[in-house]
Amino acid sequence: MSGEPLRILIVEDSEADATMILRLLSRELGEVRAERVEESDALRSALGRSAWDIVLSDWTMPRFSASAALEVVKKMGVDVPFVIVSGTVGEETAVEAMRAGAQDFVLKDRLSRLIPVVQRAVLERREREAHRRADAALHVSNMRFKRLVESGIVGIVIADPTGRVIDANDSYLAMVGYTREELVNGKIRWSDMTPPSRRPRTEIAREQMRTRGVAEPWEKEYVRKDGTRVPVLVGVAALDEKSNISFVVDMTELKVAKDSLRETEAQLRQAQKMEAIGLLAGGIAHDFNNLLSVILSLSWMCASELGPTHPMRADLDQIRLAGERAAELTRQLLAFSRQQVMQPRRVDLSLVVGGTEKMLRRLIGEDVDLKFVLASDLGKVLVDPGQVEQVVMNLVVNARDAMPNGGKLTIETGNVLLDGDYACEHIGTSPGPHVMLAVSDNGSGMDAATQARIFDPFFTTKDVGKGTGLGLSTVFGIVKQSGGSIWVYSEVGMGTTFKIYLPHRHDEPADKAPAPEPPPVSRNGSETILLVEDDEDVRELVRTILTRQGYQVLDARTGEEALGVLERHPGAVHLMVTDVVMPKMSGREVAERVQALRPSVRVLYMSGYTDHSVIHHGVLEAGVAFLQKPITPANLMQKIREVLDRASYLPPRANS
Repeated sequence: MSGEPLRILIVEDSEADATMILRLLSRELGEVRAERVEESDALRSALGRSAWDIVLSDWTMPRFSASAALEVVKKMGVDVPFVIVSGTVGEETAVEAMRAGAQDFVLKDRLSRLIPVVQRAVLERREREAHRRADAALHVSNMRFKRLVESGIVGIVIADPTGRVIDANDSYLAMVGYTREELVNGKIRWSDMTPPSRRPRTEIAREQMRTRGVAEPWEKEYVRKDGTRVPVLVGVAALDEKSNISFVVDMTELKVAKDSLRETEAQLRQAQKMEAIGLLAGGIAHDFNNLLSVILSLSWMCASELGPTHPMRADLDQIRLAGERAAELTRQLLAFSRQQVMQPRRVDLSLVVGGTEKMLRRLIGEDVDLKFVLASDLGKVLVDPGQVEQVVMNLVVNARDAMPNGGKLTIETGNVLLDGDYACEHIGTSPGPHVMLAVSDNGSGMDAATQARIFDPFFTTKDVGKGTGLGLSTVFGIVKQSGGSIWVYSEVGMGTTFKIYLPHRHDEPADKAPAPEPPPVSRNGSETILLVEDDEDVRELVRTILTRQGYQVLDARTGEEALGVLERHPGAVHLMVTDVVMPKMSGREVAERVQALRPSVRVLYMSGYTDHSVIHHGVLEAGVAFLQKPITPANLMQKIREVLDRASYLPPRANS
């Protein structure tokens, strides 16, 4: 017997007989746990309360009998051996009892026979119990496998070692496109559906199956019945010597998700790269504008002094023209870096784009078929119309260059609703109603490598001397600064489409009528001007221009110096001209400190690039006077007189 105590239920009216039986069993079989009953209710209670290894019953008792006890056991459906132990039962009666379900009978005067009877009966019962547990576990396992097979979560296929399919579930059949009959008849083998390029890895799996009985999961492809391919993850294990079972997972959705993730990561890296290049471009444009201010202003001033007939006048004019071309490049850099000054209005994009038609037809030539498809019910967008015209012109020029032998060019506008899925797939795009501007051509198109760099500044596919590489980067900067997004769709030989999405500004207030142009003003003056500029060359240049025009100039290199100059100057100060970006204290902060001391002082900002303290998201606050570098004597004097002669003046607000 096992090490577990033997659990015995005794149906016996004689306590002495019961004690004798238990003493014998304990001596021969080890620890015994027992309970004695002598009537039917007590028997039912004991059977229902505990599990028993065997029931030993006397044949005849005053209120009960072995046959009645056996009937109780049978009715309760308990699988427990029933052995009769009695001194009065005859052989015929005992045989009848065994036919009724008793395992054996033992006479009390031959109790030594009870030991092997109990051992055999208990062993058989425990074997039956073990078989029942195994059968139950097998049933559960079969049900689980059946649910797995029928669930459609994975494909399951059973095949022999040669690859002939024995059986397959519906999910597997759906993956490969064959019917069960086509696979089972042996005409299509598992290996036949494996592309040649994937067969070496399959051979590795075969070797693993031969040596270990299981193959490590690996990725492969199946050639479906229709010739298409499906990516799968396969795991194989041996069922027996004649068959293997394979679990196959369709990887199509995972592959799509991975491709989408890679595309999103590429977009994010591109956005980060463009942001970094934009910051660099803005800084370069700022410093270069300071240099151009000196070059343009001094060449203009020298030319004015020499007169039109002086032999050096032509050289100075060439210097000035070269400086103006350089200034145009810096304006494009500022557009790309989203640091230019914009004057946005709430407009109908179809009207703005339609107004460029005459100019564009002259620009592209007669061999290009230009078509406008402009929506008439377009939502309003908040943009700088002049910048939109520049965007359209740059895209059209790019399209024309892609069609050297002529072609078709279409400019389209329309209302679109970008959903959350689109926004997730296109970094920098927000969901909601937008207005679309599309420029499409049927030219040479671009490959993926070119598209990845198309908006980089100074990147161009044109021949040397035929482009600066700033056209599309300028478009990118203007669109981003206007709160929109731009995407390119192109294939080599199939043409290109640029799509721009600008948010629909239905909640913006209606535009006011533009203010009338100010009357011409005198360029000379006598007022006192406080000049704050950290660049020494620019500060000296502006001071020279102002003093030549009759102004009294107080100059300072930093904000702290400006406040000291102001405190020491007893007279009036009419205007402060200040750079926007300076060390320690910005132009905006200097203006606030100065106006706290002298509230009547007006302010004119100037900078090589715009700064958040004056420009909020690239848009100039209403009423704030700003002069974009590079400066020239003419634009400086014109702007100063505008600020000084303005009837009403709105001082800059404090930062919120």
